[in-house]
Order: sequence, then structure tokens, then C-alpha cells
Amino acid sequence: MIVYKIFRTDEQAAFEAAGRTAGAPIDLQDGYVHMSTAEQVKETAAKHFAAEDNLYLLAIETDRLGDDVKWEVSRGGAEFPHLYRDLLASDVVWTQALKLGPNGHEFPEL
Repeated sequence: MIVYKIFRTDEQAAFEAAGRTAGAPIDLQDGYVHMSTAEQVKETAAKHFAAEDNLYLLAIETDRLGDDVKWEVSRGGAEFPHLYRDLLASDVVWTQALKLGPNGHEFPEL
């Protein structure tokens, strides 16, 4: 299954340089890397990144995460994937720029 992570430009640059990341500030605070399913990621972008442009959308294969990904109840009672280790470059299937358009973020076909 593919899940998604949104990074700001500086977070993505640091991830690319290091090949691993413990995540964004909210991830560091909570102790895990927040991710979303295809059904959840647009709402995540609207809620947490509403006016932000120049974001990056990372597609992550859960099979590569093993037992380090936990599905936990979060927003609205939905289960979200949370990664309890660093996200590695090898976990990422693809990365794409996520631009802010006139009607919100412009997502690829997920």
C-alpha cells in the first residue's frame, strides 16, 4: 500500500541531503512520522498546509516499513499510518512537487 508524507522545501532538502529524517517539527514533537493514505492526504494538506506553496509529496510503500508503521486513530476517528523510526530515502517510491493552485493544492492522480 502507498501512503503519503508532505514536506516543506527545507524539510525535503534536509531529507535528500541526509537520506533519512525523523520528520518535520510536529513529527519530532509527537515521536513518530505522520503520514496519510490517498483518501486522507488532501485533507491533511488543507488542514496543516493550507496557504503553503512549494511543498513536496512523498509516496511511501508500507511494505518497506515493516512493523515500524502503526495504524492509529487520529483525526475524526480515522486510522492514520504513523512511522516509529526515521523515514529512509529507500522507503520512498517517488517524490513530486505539490504546488498551490487557485483551488488549493494540485495533487497528482493517487
